[in-house]
Amino acid sequence: MNKQYRITTDSLSPLYKMSVGFDNIVNDFFNDPTFTNAQTGYPPFNIAKLKAEEGSEPEYIVTLAVAGFTKKDIDIEIDEGVLKITGNSPVLDTDEELEYLHKGIAERNFVRTFKLADYVEVKDAKLIDGMLYIKLFRNVPEALKPKKVKIS
Repeated sequence: MNKQYRITTDSLSPLYKMSVGFDNIVNDFFNDPTFTNAQTGYPPFNIAKLKAEEGSEPEYIVTLAVAGFTKKDIDIEIDEGVLKITGNSPVLDTDEELEYLHKGIAERNFVRTFKLADYVEVKDAKLIDGMLYIKLFRNVPEALKPKKVKIS
């Protein structure tokens, strides 16, 4: 049984009936530039969630292996819910005194993007021994947090 499945608005109609604003989530998901962007596997990365204390939001860490890059070679920005990490290495500048017999070290510029959930912010970023650590947290405004309602 080898059927091709296609997601359409008709196939999602039960979801539209059960939620408000779901159509925007689906459209955002499938039209997201990070999915249409054919990203290479460079640099490799990990995403981890730190255990949170009861009642608090967990923090997340995005780790990228960026050997050979320095702090000044890396740019981190958030724009419209997308975390964008760009690396421009001066190592790529050609040295006329060197003739490479073998070049196996990945010395290439990169752009790596991650779609962030609502209210996710960067707490800090550190570069330690060729590993870039970006700590993220979810900062939900008080007005949007769940509240208990007393029954009178």
